[in-house]
This record gives sequence, C-alpha cells and structure tokens, in this order.
Amino acid sequence: MAKTMTQFRRIYDRFLEVIAVAMMAIVTIIVTLGFLFRWAGMSLVWYDEVASISLAWLTYFGTALAALRGSHLGFSGFVNSLSSKWRVAMTFCASGISILFFALLAFTGAQVTHAIAGLTLVSLPWMQQQWVVAIIPITSVLFIVSELLRLPEILEEARRGPLLDAELKEALGEHVDLLRPPTAERTP
Repeated sequence: MAKTMTQFRRIYDRFLEVIAVAMMAIVTIIVTLGFLFRWAGMSLVWYDEVASISLAWLTYFGTALAALRGSHLGFSGFVNSLSSKWRVAMTFCASGISILFFALLAFTGAQVTHAIAGLTLVSLPWMQQQWVVAIIPITSVLFIVSELLRLPEILEEARRGPLLDAELKEALGEHVDLLRPPTAERTP
C-alpha cells in the first residue's frame, strides 16, 4: 500500500510539474508576443485579458504543486518549538484548515462557474468565461489531493520532531558541506 501511494505521489507530482512548466511556457509566449506586437505598433486585442488569465492559471497549478512538495506557507519554526503532542495536533489542525479552505473554494468556485454560464471574454467572444473560471474548483481539488498525499509525511515529521544537527549531517552524508556557510577566498 505504501509503495502504491509513493508511486501515485510521484506520478501526481510529475503531472502537476508538467502542467506548471507548460503554463510557464504559455505565459512566456503570450507576454513575448504581446511585447513584439506592441513594439511593431500592432497591439493584440486579446493580450491583456489572456495574459492575466494565463498567469492566474499558472498560480493555481503552482499552488497545488507547492502544497505537494511542502513549499507553501507554513510556520515550521513555531510548530517545531512545541512538544511532540502539540506538534502533531498543530500540524493536523493546519492541514485541516487548508483542506477546509480549499474545499470551500472548490464549492464556491463551482457555484460561480455555474452562475456565469453564457458569458464570454470581452476580447475573445467565442471563449466562455466558465472555461476560464473552472480552474478554481479544479485546482482547489488538486490542492486538497496534494495536502492529503503529504499529510502522513508531515504528521510523521511532527511526531519525530526537527532533525538535530548530528542527524542532519548523517542524512546528508557526503554532502555535509552544504551546511557550512560559504567562505570568502582571500587573495594574497
């Protein structure tokens, strides 16, 4: 079971990573095209609207990926200062609040998506606003999945506590020099 979950998490991570990289490429292309066309004196009518939507999509997918990798906002310094019992409780509480928030966001986003049926983008009248706004409930569910996949790992870490210097050095092995601050080389 653990092996299956690890394998699923690895595939899920790759899935989110591919989407985030694709979204970064799309945003880069759109911004570059917008610049080039404005520079040539032929502004694209759809540029501002599509560029901001693409950046929002990148942000939402990036949030789900950050959640899976444990790179989103947190208070690890505070949590690590607590006793084991309280670390576990606070970790579980923080994950629960995040999951609850994104469940509410998914529910509300689905309602908004339904409410704006029939509306289109201003600059691209063939594109439904529903398609654009649907990213909110979709990525909210992706965030919840990310948080649930990471929960066993962070609860185990909360039970164990932060690594001590000796444990960290042992875990890093031959890469222990990464812990040392860089030294300025002196020239004679």
